[in-house]
Amino acid sequence: MNNFTFSYPTKVYFGKDSAAEKLQGELSKYGNTVMLAYGGGSIKKNGVYSEMKEILTAAGKTIVEFSGIMPNPTYAKVQEGAELAKEKSVDFILAVGGGSVIDCCKIISAQAELQEDIWTMENENKRYPTEFIPMGAVVTASGTGSEMNSGAVITHEEKKIKGPLFGAYADFAILDPTYTISVPMKQVISGAFDTFSHAMETYFGKPDKNNLSDDINEAVMRSVIRNIRILLKEPQNYDARSELMWASAMAENGVLKIGKVTDFQAHMIEHQLGAYTDCNHGQGLAVIHPVLYRHIYKNNADRFARFARNVWGISDMETAEETALTGVEALADFIKEIGLPTTFTEMGISEDTDFKAIADTAVLTAGCCKKLTREEILYILNECR
Repeated sequence: MNNFTFSYPTKVYFGKDSAAEKLQGELSKYGNTVMLAYGGGSIKKNGVYSEMKEILTAAGKTIVEFSGIMPNPTYAKVQEGAELAKEKSVDFILAVGGGSVIDCCKIISAQAELQEDIWTMENENKRYPTEFIPMGAVVTASGTGSEMNSGAVITHEEKKIKGPLFGAYADFAILDPTYTISVPMKQVISGAFDTFSHAMETYFGKPDKNNLSDDINEAVMRSVIRNIRILLKEPQNYDARSELMWASAMAENGVLKIGKVTDFQAHMIEHQLGAYTDCNHGQGLAVIHPVLYRHIYKNNADRFARFARNVWGISDMETAEETALTGVEALADFIKEIGLPTTFTEMGISEDTDFKAIADTAVLTAGCCKKLTREEILYILNECR
């Protein structure tokens, strides 16, 4: 295993009624003015908004609302939130929602404490913020695992780039699986596939010899497969929802990445697809992954064969390549089984989308098997159509 440094900066309160039992106590540690940040208003329909308001009021907080955070949060929205935080002298940010809300708040938390543009600071000057408005997260839709790391994915519409920024860690995160019950099943499954993608992109990173991180990762992937299937049959199943919620956090809290150099090439391709189309992230990953893996599996057939055996339960065939490809096809079949799209056309992505521009601007990673060229990325995008 490679050398590593690991820390756990985010406290997690997991389970039913966690907010009612723990949130007010956490809020007592911070100043008076709290930004309550959320998305399009679904938390007002499912009662979470009222619950948060009651808890904040009971804690004696002055509430500054920041709503309308979109599924693919924009840099303009980050700046809007940062300006509001400065104007109202916000002491604490409470992000209530899924990964998009939490991602946006991580960068608001940093930008509000800066005198310079964070996009330029990080992407051009390679410097990163060290001061933040403290924040906490109440997760209402799982999949991204955003609540337990400092990374965020933000779309800079002017630059046509959807890419990573780094901001605050949440001081605490509340994960109550009951909050996910009102989320449309299509979104639940899309989010769960994002979790699965995070696990795969870590698993296929380096080194590719056996290590504990990969053993744990295989268990996480099997759990996601099992619990998606349960939830599709039993949408109210609390145990399945709780398992998927914790798998989401596990896939991105660093545990699976210990001693690994991860490969997130599928994510990088999908991010740029999203920058040009504003598409659903999990659905885009579902289309891209099998096509990408068919393109590269021969470059590390032994690793893909292990994936086939240990995740999908496939017996060894005559060659490692044959076993590996069977595992990739098992992934593709699973995507169909759970109702996710298998082509961009199914996603409603227009045929006149500029796929060459997407390929030309996608971040190139080292690759789990090989570093792709931009021509190969364009080929993969065209195969996904």
